[in-house]
Amino acid sequence: MDASLNSVESMGWVIHLLLLVPVLGMALVLALDEKRAKAVALGVALVELLISVPLWTAFDAATPAFQFASRIPWIEPWGISYAVGVDGISVLLVLLTTFMMPITLLGSFKYIQRREKTFYAMMLLLETGVVGVFVALDLFLFFMFWEVMLVPMYFIIGLWGGERRIYAAIKFFLYTAVGSLLMLVAILYVVFKYRAMTGDLSFAYADLVQVSLTLREQVWLFGAFALAFLIKVPVFPFHTWLPDAHVEAPTPGSVMLAAVLLKMGAYGFLRFLLPLFPQAATHPTIVLVLLSLGLVGIVYAAWVAAVQPDAKKLIAYTSVAHMGFVVLGIFALTLQGVQGGMIIMLSHGVSTGAMFLLLGMLYERRHTRKIEDFGGLAAVMPVFAAVFVLTALASIGLPGTSGFVGEFLALIGTFQTHPWVATIGATGVIFAAYYMLPMVQKIVFNALDKEENAKLPDLSRRELAVLAPLVAAMIWIGVYPKPFLERMEASVSALIQQVEAERIAAPPPLSELTGLGARGRAAGD
Repeated sequence: MDASLNSVESMGWVIHLLLLVPVLGMALVLALDEKRAKAVALGVALVELLISVPLWTAFDAATPAFQFASRIPWIEPWGISYAVGVDGISVLLVLLTTFMMPITLLGSFKYIQRREKTFYAMMLLLETGVVGVFVALDLFLFFMFWEVMLVPMYFIIGLWGGERRIYAAIKFFLYTAVGSLLMLVAILYVVFKYRAMTGDLSFAYADLVQVSLTLREQVWLFGAFALAFLIKVPVFPFHTWLPDAHVEAPTPGSVMLAAVLLKMGAYGFLRFLLPLFPQAATHPTIVLVLLSLGLVGIVYAAWVAAVQPDAKKLIAYTSVAHMGFVVLGIFALTLQGVQGGMIIMLSHGVSTGAMFLLLGMLYERRHTRKIEDFGGLAAVMPVFAAVFVLTALASIGLPGTSGFVGEFLALIGTFQTHPWVATIGATGVIFAAYYMLPMVQKIVFNALDKEENAKLPDLSRRELAVLAPLVAAMIWIGVYPKPFLERMEASVSALIQQVEAERIAAPPPLSELTGLGARGRAAGD
């Protein structure tokens, strides 16, 4: 075991390259002419994917410790360091990012026709920001990457989006920025609390999780962090930026937004909220509020999705519903629940990313996203229809697909601690069929009564190359999820044990902790 760990620790260069290669690729893309931009960007993304392979092959699933880790002093007077590493919670999200980027870039070859150099440079910068969020073990470094991610996504929506792209881009930026600023204030509070305890400044994750905070402090700091992550997930009622961003973003932007950017919020729950503020995270009132928001998101988003005339907007609302299941799994605080939430993140990234790519391929052919404009595509595009149906079934959780494994585990884990929540949440599976299957029926199987649809070409070889890995991933996770569950189990178990050890048997009412109740006001007087 020790020899294995030493071998893994000596491979810290893997993460350094994962952060550096996209930045170098971005500079190379900007230095070349427009015609070479897409090919170079795709090559860089494929190199990035190859570099990330050791994260799968050499990762030691038996230990909860951070692996491939390294720490280099950066701004020493402020205790800021370049500290990176992965554990079972973050490693799969890094791999999801490096897996999705080349697929997304290949899928954008026909879609992006202007300012190609700038677009592909922004996509590579986005990859650095997202990977940085998942590997940062210093809270200053984490916050820096969190903010870096905003810039390319803002321009991707604002420059290559639809008619209301400026509105959608500004809304996306403002929502995320507001939550980020409050999170920064909370980070600084914890840092100065650490200095008060030890006399040293430090932004290191390993140091800050040791800070002793009162329950009242934890509740307020939890709220500041949680707002940033709830917006990013997004959880109802902080979700309103997402449908606009998805609908107006170009297909590659929608794919990366759904596949990896939304996962940053859920990752924040696991990496920061639970370990830093365990007493607040297990307070019955806070847990009830978060579980309720997750439930509302599941049911509300399903009902809204069912009446959408725009196929892309329908899929956008499904993201809110899927991420609601993730919230249930995480705050059930059981091994099965958290593992289920993690699998849903992977499955949602693959299946919803595939669905946005499929809709983008339709848009390239018909220049419309209205469901009523299609019909009978199975007769003229049989391969497209087959992939479309399989992706839809994975999205609604058909057994044997990736969606089923995650939702089943999340609901089982939630049932162990909150049976009524799991019971209501299970209705979301039925609602998913209610909004997804009619769309499939109208687009693929209805009568071929529009002349424009009768001449549509089936999937090209490039489009097949884009979709084949995603289909394989949906089936692999659905049929044989063991490798994914094994890699996250030790880290998830250690996290749950750490949080449970800090749980207060009889916590006071939340009104006393916030000072908003009658007793709190009296104490303040």
